Amino acid sequence: MDGFEIHDPRFAAFILPNAPLETLAEGFRWCEGPVWFGDRDELLFSDLPNDRVMRWSEHGGVSVYRSPSRFENGHARDRAGRLLSCSHRGRCITRTELDGTVTVLADRYEGRRLNSPNDIVCKSDGTIWFTDPPYGIQTDYEGGKQVSELPARVYRLDPGTGHLTIVADDFEGPNGLCFSPDESRLYIAESGLQFAAEPTRHLRVFVVGAGGSLSGGRVFHKVEPGFADGFRCDTDGNLWSSAGDGVHCIDPAGILLGKILTPGPVANLAFGGRERSRLFLCAGRTLMAIYVNRRGARLL
Repeated sequence: MDGFEIHDPRFAAFILPNAPLETLAEGFRWCEGPVWFGDRDELLFSDLPNDRVMRWSEHGGVSVYRSPSRFENGHARDRAGRLLSCSHRGRCITRTELDGTVTVLADRYEGRRLNSPNDIVCKSDGTIWFTDPPYGIQTDYEGGKQVSELPARVYRLDPGTGHLTIVADDFEGPNGLCFSPDESRLYIAESGLQFAAEPTRHLRVFVVGAGGSLSGGRVFHKVEPGFADGFRCDTDGNLWSSAGDGVHCIDPAGILLGKILTPGPVANLAFGGRERSRLFLCAGRTLMAIYVNRRGARLL
């Protein structure tokens, strides 16, 4: 089928030949961090190098949600429906309260400043998990050159106590992350050192312990061409990942099921829309979307 690659017969039931890839908006510098607000029927996403967060809706089109945004990258929602954001320039994670004010939730670990939080998720118990590579402070393009004070790590924050815990510290460049639908697994992308000739790039999977600890961390899958940046799970536990040629669908065993092909690389994605079966794609300068025959794992 045009626009798709089927690598496993199961993928044929995941796609809709009569639902084409759509271009929703263009003219951005580099799209990132999409998050769906079902209660408002809108998508928020970052136009990262332009230092702004954008809003898209079916009826309202595109508008600016926040500018300047302190170079926010990844976004999620907490259990109360509030926006969680990763700020490169601020070197922190923030929460946008229901009245619009912005609260800094974490910007330091043991007195030292975080690097440039990249992607973020909220677990059902309210804890907030995020990656902290140095990408946003290594150039002026996505945040601004600053001195790194901490190694690249993955953290868990208890917003009730403000306690920040290291859950993984054996990454060169932790990037996207996503829980499986039952939260027994946490997938984390290793994107490697930014300027390395051959950076280490693969997806890893961890077992989530009852107390919030992680164990394991084996290599789950290697996305090619390109690499995994942002990704999401559907309700069956299949992983839908960004890639250099579009979106790759990977089953819970790490088997590539198929691809949605796009004209250029996809950086990040999110399920949303009616029944959470519309996949929104941040594809370089373009926001795209496609309906699939799977539903995203339920988030707020």
